[in-house]
Amino acid sequence: MDIQQDLKARLAALGTAVPEILLPGPGTDLQKWAVIACDQFTQDQDFWVRVKETAEGVPSALNLILPEIYLEEGDREEHIRRIRETMEAYLGGNVFAPAFTGCVYIERATSFHPCRRGLVLAVDLDMYDWKAGARSLIRATEGTLPERLPPRVDIRRGAVLETPHILILIDDRQDALIPALGERAKRSAPLYETSLMMGGGRVSGWALDTEDDWTALADGLETLAGLSPARYGISEPFLYAMGDGNHSLATAKAVWDEYKAAHAGDPDLAFHPARWALAEVENLYDPGIAFEPIHRLLFGIAIGETLDILAALPGFSSRPVSGQEELARLVGDPDAPRSRLGLISGTEYRLAETSAPPVVTESLQPLLDAFVRSRTAGHGAVSIDYIHGEEELFRLAEGSASSKAPVRTGILLPPVKKSGLFETVARSGPLPRKSFSMGEGIEKRYYLECRKLFV
Repeated sequence: MDIQQDLKARLAALGTAVPEILLPGPGTDLQKWAVIACDQFTQDQDFWVRVKETAEGVPSALNLILPEIYLEEGDREEHIRRIRETMEAYLGGNVFAPAFTGCVYIERATSFHPCRRGLVLAVDLDMYDWKAGARSLIRATEGTLPERLPPRVDIRRGAVLETPHILILIDDRQDALIPALGERAKRSAPLYETSLMMGGGRVSGWALDTEDDWTALADGLETLAGLSPARYGISEPFLYAMGDGNHSLATAKAVWDEYKAAHAGDPDLAFHPARWALAEVENLYDPGIAFEPIHRLLFGIAIGETLDILAALPGFSSRPVSGQEELARLVGDPDAPRSRLGLISGTEYRLAETSAPPVVTESLQPLLDAFVRSRTAGHGAVSIDYIHGEEELFRLAEGSASSKAPVRTGILLPPVKKSGLFETVARSGPLPRKSFSMGEGIEKRYYLECRKLFV
């Protein structure tokens, strides 16, 4: 059904649209179709080999994305060409059921949380700005690196489909809106229910496809947007904050801005599908959302050199600890009087403390970036990777004990608190990139829903 014009206008003023959703048709194995976000497990090639083996020979979202573990490989252009061809084939074949107009209410269960709720809808890229100092309705919570966008832009530019791993947050302190929409949606049978490959848990989705549903959505979003100026001490509404996938949303905006510039004066420009990006909206205060730190793994930097870098943090001190278990306990202590970090390299473990702000990446990341720039310029390559999950960091950092492994040091970060996130972003702008993660790596969004983009 078509959405009536005044309701469409209300949602548009909130940077929101009810999209046309494409889902795999009957007969598709959704457990093989749905694939985790492309920016996960970037140091675990075996993980992606197993994903490929699982999805071999059947329709799968794996064939619509480029896992970032392969971004630096020389055949990237060939991979992008295959993605485009697969999109065309899936769209022109019998892979998708007929599109429907509506949002999708989602419940996701993992081994860490029994239920996390969300809502798939479309957001307006003209109302999103990732730059520091942005006053837009949709804002980045973490720093965005423009140099990371070009390969992603190459994939999206001219693509006929999009499938999202983007998670966007609302600040609904009563946790009322999405659960209420869920009650409405679950009056009907689910659109889909499936287990997720690689231990990703289970996901179910229900349609929100009536004007009454969309009116309830508009009412709730208008309330939250109206509360935001007084809540955060700002003069303009701030409704949506990025949770995961900031570089993906920034990529979508870059492609849209490029398209707008090339088609200036086109009377249909305001209604072009590329102006919008499909995303899942979740409530910051949903009990199923845990904020996890994103740890740092330094390549080509020994633990002693890492200590020298961190010595510039205010009030810095460090001491050795006995091993993995003790280090994890001390860094994760919620009652610690100062900010804590853990350092791991091979069989060496150290606890570091600093009087830096609670979101320690505000002080840490600039030091690491400056060191990497100086070393790369003068003494050969060093690099940083960003690791989701404590166990994965320990596995990778302890691996440097091997004589065949390059020297590396892991930095274990403390837990991140939810409270104050919107206020901090509203007043001070985005945190340094990779400051937090919504859940563990395996809890990230799986690609499932699709939408037509450039056709």
